[in-house]
Amino acid sequence: KMVDPTLAEMGKNLNEAMKMLEDNQRKVEEENEKKYARKDIPGPLQGSGQDMVSILQLVQNLMHGEEEEETSQSYRLQNVGEQGHMALLGHSLAAYISVLDRERLRKLTTRILSDTTLWLCRLFRYENGSAYYHEDDREGLLKICRLVIHTRYEDYTLEGFNVLCAKQPVIYISSAARTGLGQALCNQLGLPLSCMCRVPCNTMFGSQHQMDVALLDRVIKDDVESGKLPLLLVANAGTPGAGHTDKLGRLKELCEQYKMWLHVEGVNLATLALGYVSSSVLAATKCDSMTLTLGSWLGLPAVPAVTLYRHEDPSLSLAAGLTSSQPVEKLRALPLWLSLQYLGHDGIVERIKHASQLSQRLLENLKNLDFIKTSVEDELSSPVVVFKFFQEYSNRDQTSHAAQASTIQHPMISNERHIYDTFNQWLGEQLAQLVPASGVDVVELEDEGTCVRFSPLMTSAVLGTEIQDIDQLVDCLKMKIPVLTSTLQLREEFEQEVRRTVGLLYIEDLGWPGLGVVRYNYHCDGKNDGKQEKELEKINTELLKKLNELESDLTFSLGPEFGGQKNCVYIGMVTEDLDVAELVETIAATGREIEENSRLLENMTEVVRKGIQEAQLQLQKANEERLLEEGLLRQIPVVGSVLNWFSPFQASPKGRTFNLTAGSLESTESMYVSKAQGTGTTPPPTPTSSLAKQRLPGQKAFKRSLRSSDGFSETSSISHCDDLDKTDQRPSILSPGQEQGPLEMEKAEEQKEVAQAKTDTEDTDSDKSPPDCTKVEDQASQR
Repeated sequence: KMVDPTLAEMGKNLNEAMKMLEDNQRKVEEENEKKYARKDIPGPLQGSGQDMVSILQLVQNLMHGEEEEETSQSYRLQNVGEQGHMALLGHSLAAYISVLDRERLRKLTTRILSDTTLWLCRLFRYENGSAYYHEDDREGLLKICRLVIHTRYEDYTLEGFNVLCAKQPVIYISSAARTGLGQALCNQLGLPLSCMCRVPCNTMFGSQHQMDVALLDRVIKDDVESGKLPLLLVANAGTPGAGHTDKLGRLKELCEQYKMWLHVEGVNLATLALGYVSSSVLAATKCDSMTLTLGSWLGLPAVPAVTLYRHEDPSLSLAAGLTSSQPVEKLRALPLWLSLQYLGHDGIVERIKHASQLSQRLLENLKNLDFIKTSVEDELSSPVVVFKFFQEYSNRDQTSHAAQASTIQHPMISNERHIYDTFNQWLGEQLAQLVPASGVDVVELEDEGTCVRFSPLMTSAVLGTEIQDIDQLVDCLKMKIPVLTSTLQLREEFEQEVRRTVGLLYIEDLGWPGLGVVRYNYHCDGKNDGKQEKELEKINTELLKKLNELESDLTFSLGPEFGGQKNCVYIGMVTEDLDVAELVETIAATGREIEENSRLLENMTEVVRKGIQEAQLQLQKANEERLLEEGLLRQIPVVGSVLNWFSPFQASPKGRTFNLTAGSLESTESMYVSKAQGTGTTPPPTPTSSLAKQRLPGQKAFKRSLRSSDGFSETSSISHCDDLDKTDQRPSILSPGQEQGPLEMEKAEEQKEVAQAKTDTEDTDSDKSPPDCTKVEDQASQR
């Protein structure tokens, strides 16, 4: 039974608050009608105050604002379990404990700090260590640097930076370290960037993500000879990109030789809690300090990072800020103290072990997939799995490709790598979108290029990744590999087809993950560049709209929002059954049709404008002729009315009509005589592509026919097209369902229909010659 009622009330309020926030997260869609407009804009403080429910409702609205409606499918809040509630409770308890009297506060904080440090040192095999708890994961390394400066420069406390000027300190970090780490350290320590030395990784032997120890030895010797002081070395037990571990054993010997401090950080330090630890990671237990990020490893929200270190002088640790005399500062460890007790030793080990099993499961499945290249440090136990799509060549292709590679210039090789980087970028984004619980992301490596990374120690505890998520990830990967290979193989064929086609321009965009980029090239003499650019944009926009209206599996777009080419059609990923020739021909034909319609509209506009001007002149001339015919007396107001009453003037109405088909002005006298408007010439029908007629029922556009291969050759397809053309050239009076017969049957049918038409029109046109089918249709329409 809990004695302190405040603690009981605090735990109850926390549970109610978390339950309210989680329930409100599920009810966001129901609140779409009630817009909390302008609630995120700061306003005056209310004088009457608000209750807890209203405040939590405001917090929920700020957490899930209007953006939730757009990103409700992709956005996902971390699943905070019971261990997460304990960590959140720790922050509330820290505020409550801070109001205790000084003696009780000192005893309680000492116990919390001692317990947490002891548990972590035993859990991660770091004997006789001290701990510093910090919010920013770089803050621990910063305090370690200050500790080393105080240790190596005895007069630093009194003289400050003047001591550093006499003998410049040097901090060594790996080129595979976190981006911006060296600059952040120099800025916080007040050191120039010349004090930071980036050590390259191996280029010849060993992992290309490990620090080159031999080169580091030569660099340190050069610095010592030039009067500099080697201060500290930052090594990696799991690089941020590929998850590789430096040779910590040899680095420790090198640091002891030059009296340097060795600091280790990385995700692989989590495996120190397991029963089996690789020798490369186990060497981290002999380093001078290490930084642990338990929040991501165990899925604990808002818990501090921990830096374990060994140092014998407490005064220097106090001067560096690693320890504090304020009891409240020691309460940072309280959330971690509560969470570690809740999980227990077995629970902590089980979470780290589960993450390692996930990576092994994925690695085993990736070995059985073609066109997938993995990059892991240890295939038996690698917490981080990095892989990429790479199309290897067969034995015959390797010989030809090697011969071509000897003559290929460097830009061609870089283009090929750029294409693979683009495809792997697309692959990583697709996998992360299809299986969000996997936690895969895209990483840029210096040698491998763009890769997909799976680091379950950083994501599995937070996202709740399970074995079935890995299996689903592998299934999605199997579905995407044929699409990648087909698109990569058809890119060259698409480029060749576009370059051979008149009117199309191939745009090389290595950053586009798809079949390629094409532009309908519009040239018009006599137009300035600005007008031609607008016309080009109009045609390609209309072309994109027409292509998207087709029933196909392809995706056509304007390309990326930033960095793409203008006035182009971007074609996405394709499958192996794509008919590239039909696709290119359709794009060219559609573009020509749009261009012809545009030119026809322009010509029609010009013709109409000239016709209106001509009609105005003719009407003005006709009006003058009418005045001459009527005479002068009829124009006088009173006399003209009397004269028109005694002797009306009979004048036929004269007007003008504009024939759009012929583009000419015509008189309206025949219209008034026949009391009907002439139909004019019927415009020709829009021609259709022969490829669309060959498509099978239910077959989508740009797909190869399934009946091709043996029985369907090029000759048969051409003859089939000829038959279709002959069928289209029949007289329009034939019924659509009538079958095609011999030539004599067609002639007999035509004579029969002509005779029938002649009989029908005998009473009106008996003295005329027998009309043909077209005249019969015209007469029928006039009736």
